[in-house]
Amino acid sequence: MLFCGTFIHRMKIFHRILILFFLLSPLSLLAQAPADTVPTALGLRQCIEYALRNQPAVRQASIDEAINERDIHIGLAGWLPQVNSANSASHYFKGSPVNGGAAAATGSSGTTAADIRNISTIGVQATQTIYNNDVMLASRAARFSRQYYKQNTQSSQIDVVADVSKAFFDVLLSDKQLQIIREDIVRLQRSLKDAYARYQAGVVDKTDYKQATISLNNSIAQRKSTEEAYKSKLAYLKQVMGLTAEHELNLVYDSTRYEAETHADTMQVLDFSHRIEYQQLLSQKNLDQLNVNYYKYGFLPSLSANGAYNLAYFSSKLGDLYNTSYPQAYVGLTLNIPIFTGTRRLQNLAKARLQIDRTDLDLLNLRNSINTQYVQALAGYKSNYTNYQLLKQNVDLANDVYKVVSLQYREGIKTYLDVIVAQSDLRTAELNYFNALFQVLSAKIDLQKALGNLSPANL
Repeated sequence: MLFCGTFIHRMKIFHRILILFFLLSPLSLLAQAPADTVPTALGLRQCIEYALRNQPAVRQASIDEAINERDIHIGLAGWLPQVNSANSASHYFKGSPVNGGAAAATGSSGTTAADIRNISTIGVQATQTIYNNDVMLASRAARFSRQYYKQNTQSSQIDVVADVSKAFFDVLLSDKQLQIIREDIVRLQRSLKDAYARYQAGVVDKTDYKQATISLNNSIAQRKSTEEAYKSKLAYLKQVMGLTAEHELNLVYDSTRYEAETHADTMQVLDFSHRIEYQQLLSQKNLDQLNVNYYKYGFLPSLSANGAYNLAYFSSKLGDLYNTSYPQAYVGLTLNIPIFTGTRRLQNLAKARLQIDRTDLDLLNLRNSINTQYVQALAGYKSNYTNYQLLKQNVDLANDVYKVVSLQYREGIKTYLDVIVAQSDLRTAELNYFNALFQVLSAKIDLQKALGNLSPANL
């Protein structure tokens, strides 16, 4: 018996521990759930994907969508039965409820109306809407409201894709500029060393190595300014990604792949319906039309079914109040007919129609604006693409010229001034080339956005 009692006691302890484990395990899982971590190396796609999950504007749009869903359910709740309980208890220290006394006289011998001092009612009332203009509007507006807020989220996502892409390209441009300037500094240091050696040998005067020193100092100063610009552009990229400042951001990219992505189809026909802003205005117009219908049919009556079950209690003594109950129950219909509202409905109807006229003008203005954006984006892309193609050739030409002039200088054929000019042309050609490359990529983003083809689904 002792063994059985000990076994049962241990089983109870084990059972309690097991219940405690299952109760606390969800909390521990939530506590251990990793946050949205930042990978050690991020390309453009990874930056955009991170921004779509963490950028405050996108998250706010998602919250607005969820809030709208709650509002829809709040409006549709009017179709469900509304049940309430109304209860009261009263003590009359002077006079008596006449009706209560008459009711009590039928059930309690010797009790008159004047004796009734306490009265209480306990009841439940229910109302079911059959037709109501307000809940009818909520039902019809639900689809368009969901559509509008979903489009608002898509608009935020498109803006994030465009902003992150441009900021990413801007950071890469500064990074490429830094690489070019560092390579230029290496060449200048080598040239300075050669010029000083030739000066020491008495081949040339001190002008060459002083010119080399001036060029080297200029490049070092340019490197410092570019490094600071890189930091500011990286901070902006973190901002549009929704990444906090303390996180490190290491970018990876393939220039060859980006060079292959510079081409865009410039023969596409502009379709306004592809723009998310245009779709949002159409959704807004549908909502405005529902408001017109709401006020147009506002003269229709509202109909609802109602019923109640009440228990009435009457007594001359407080302690005997709830000894005997007198039940009452009924069902019925309520019809509310708006006869005259002081022209309020007509004024609201005229206002709603004016709102549709205003939305039509917004659509017209948006079409003109979209067309202008498209023309500007197309012109910008074409000019940047032509510039990119020409500057790409300049890099190869400048590199060949620099190699020849540098060799001729070592052989004493060319002056050091020719070397400086060739080296400056090479650096300028490389800087201009990468500037043109990332400008054409940014212009392509603007063109895709103007056409309505830029979306997270097209990444």
